[in-house]
Amino acid sequence: MDLFHTLIVLLESTVRVSVPLIFAALAGLFTERAGVFDIGLEGKMLGGAFAAGAVAAVTGSVWLGLLAAVLISVLLSLVHGYASITQRGSQIVSGVAINFVVAGSTVILGEAWFRQGGRTPALSEGARFSTIDLPFADTVRDVPILGPIYSDLLSGHFLLTYLAFALVPASWWVLYRTRFGLRLRAVGENPGAVDTAGISVIWLRYRAVICCGILCGFAGAYLSLAMTAGFVKGMTAGKGYIALAALIFAKWRPFNIMLACLLFGFLDALAIRLQGNPLPLIGQVPVQLMQALPYILTVILLAGFIGKAIPPKAGGIPYVKER
Repeated sequence: MDLFHTLIVLLESTVRVSVPLIFAALAGLFTERAGVFDIGLEGKMLGGAFAAGAVAAVTGSVWLGLLAAVLISVLLSLVHGYASITQRGSQIVSGVAINFVVAGSTVILGEAWFRQGGRTPALSEGARFSTIDLPFADTVRDVPILGPIYSDLLSGHFLLTYLAFALVPASWWVLYRTRFGLRLRAVGENPGAVDTAGISVIWLRYRAVICCGILCGFAGAYLSLAMTAGFVKGMTAGKGYIALAALIFAKWRPFNIMLACLLFGFLDALAIRLQGNPLPLIGQVPVQLMQALPYILTVILLAGFIGKAIPPKAGGIPYVKER
């Protein structure tokens, strides 16, 4: 049972770590399906996390913190949209610029406002999300096998955790069963045909960018209002880039994205679990190597197991209306 308990703890950590990846990867799914490549997921997540932590610390309201995260993230998405859609600039350069600007500005603003080295004050209980216990979780906890799975693995997560997993089938339904989703996928493959049909390519791509901002705002809020009690500089720690890797690994399909994020979350949780513990036949491993392990394995998986991933044909190409 010790091995089973360890497995449950590891899987619970996997779910907890994978949530921001799922939000960010779904955000990238909407933009890339619309033909807008967005490498700025990291910056939008970080900006949302800072806004959520700062507003929640000042107001004491977790919901105002969540709203602030979404607003800031959407604003950053609109900046990216204006640069890459309206002005037809380089989508890569725009995304990288957002990442750099947000990484620096969050530290500067955090130090100027709170004088805690770029951090926000620790959040009180009412200013952060609390875990939710599912019905009868305590009652069935002692039931062999099924009890720990229900009480420890499925129950006891944050509201945003359940929202992230609910958005996976919701995103599939939007993309594949609605008129908006059909047009969104079409504009990522052949924007000229969409424009010929009398549908605004620009407006469709802006709506995709707004959806991306909302989801990145959720990811950032989860980091500062759920996983931790406040904002810490650089707290995204490359999760936006891993979400992009998961998006490519999943070949731009919602359910595959969830599985890919869970895989990367498992690698991260395993690395955390192994820190400070000697490995069989190897012995003690430096902590720095264990911290880098998820990123190393991500590169290995992408390089060796992804196969051929074909992005949307119009991805990364600014649309110029033919006259």
